[in-house]
Amino acid sequence: MLNQLDNPAPRDCGDCPIRHRAVCARCEVDELEQLDKIKYYRSFQAGRTVIWAGDEMDFVGSVITGIASLAQTMEDGRTQMVGLLLPSDFVGRPGRDTAAYDVVAVSDIVMCCFRKKPFEKMMEQTPHIAQRLLEMTLDELDAAREWMLLLGRKTAREKIASFLSILARRNASLHLAQGDGPLVFDLPLTREAMADYLGLTLETVSRQISALKRDGVIQLNGKRNVTVPDFDRLQEESGDDADGGMLS
Repeated sequence: MLNQLDNPAPRDCGDCPIRHRAVCARCEVDELEQLDKIKYYRSFQAGRTVIWAGDEMDFVGSVITGIASLAQTMEDGRTQMVGLLLPSDFVGRPGRDTAAYDVVAVSDIVMCCFRKKPFEKMMEQTPHIAQRLLEMTLDELDAAREWMLLLGRKTAREKIASFLSILARRNASLHLAQGDGPLVFDLPLTREAMADYLGLTLETVSRQISALKRDGVIQLNGKRNVTVPDFDRLQEESGDDADGGMLS
């Protein structure tokens, strides 16, 4: 069940920052009008639970702004963060009645939600919505496999660089109007949360971030604002090549 928080004012789909990346990316005007009839917006403050694992889900939707975490709790109470939901990522599964993971707002987030049953019916009637969701699901599978590699084989420095490169690709904004320029983004997680997510200690996270800063791979403005002067260099530090494969 969704937590009770403010409902932000409805926004026009044409002004949506994730319009061309979300599940509705290929929708025509008339299809957007149909979606508009079954959608609503919800906001959650940082730290609030969007939904608990096992709860009945009567909605699906997309993260518009902010970041949420996916976590699973074991029987003894231990919790492991297993993924992040970034802007345009899809929440929920059509055809599944309950949530598989806890979804928690890492930062303040806004979500565009669709009532699940009408959305499932629209998927049947609008094949390209189902196709887009399939593409996003396969991208999520690729990301999960990449994360298995990161946790299992990469060094601490490579883990930090990989995490920063993922955020840079998804959230960064170019500061130069033309050509390639530095990538700038806000780090959504505290260093404690990063340590939990990456399977590292807090001290190791802080030490490796400081080392990347000292070596000029990144620049920091305060604790959260990150500038990447040269994305290719950050990619090299992650142990991956430009195509996402491991460097030999």
